[in-house]
Amino acid sequence: MKNKQILKVSTTSSRSSKSRRQFLKLSGMAALGSGLLIACSDDDDMMNNGPQPSIFDLGSGDLGVLNYAYALEQLEADFYTKVLNGSYWSGANEIEKQVLQDLYNHEVNHREFFSAAISAAVGENISAKLPDLEFDYGGLDFNNRNAVLGTAKVLEDTGVSAYNGAGKLITDPGYLVLAGKIVSVEARHASAIRTLINPGSADFAGDDVVDPATGLDRAQDPSAILAAVGDTGFIVTPFTANNLP
Repeated sequence: MKNKQILKVSTTSSRSSKSRRQFLKLSGMAALGSGLLIACSDDDDMMNNGPQPSIFDLGSGDLGVLNYAYALEQLEADFYTKVLNGSYWSGANEIEKQVLQDLYNHEVNHREFFSAAISAAVGENISAKLPDLEFDYGGLDFNNRNAVLGTAKVLEDTGVSAYNGAGKLITDPGYLVLAGKIVSVEARHASAIRTLINPGSADFAGDDVVDPATGLDRAQDPSAILAAVGDTGFIVTPFTANNLP
């Protein structure tokens, strides 16, 4: 569990957080059409099926999936960076501090992995790579244990279902193997967070995420995942996913 340097980031945005929906609404994911737009400066403007020539589109095929995963990993890495800069983490017991620092390290590694993989895939066509995203967590209190762990739980559960749902879209066996390696780590994260919230319980693999009849975790299409993430208002930078299901 080698520690990495913790990046200091701004935790205050000048953007208004009015009308921002609560992150726990992610549990009510709803599938939307493919013309998804994440643009979170105003909740009323988050969906737009019209042409967006100046808005980055994730693309199609393996590149579209890589950009999609890169967006989610940027969000997770940024979230845990802010967690480790909050007073909850600094005052948490050693077990919780170590778990959250490990998750931070993993997510930063995942983000950098996708950044490098996409750069290698697009070569000089850097316009095909998702840019660095900007985030705004509104009133989320990173000094509050319940707020941090509750948000982490939804993020990790969402990440697992996102990778499960995107697997069928990957054609390159090499990418598919790597996605499997990452989703297994994300599932460990989800279990670790659930255990911190409710120690000694069966929540680590609860029936809400693992079907007791099949033993299989949830799988969600990119449109459903991005709709739910967009609904939080956490991702400020707009982009579209017009070529992903």
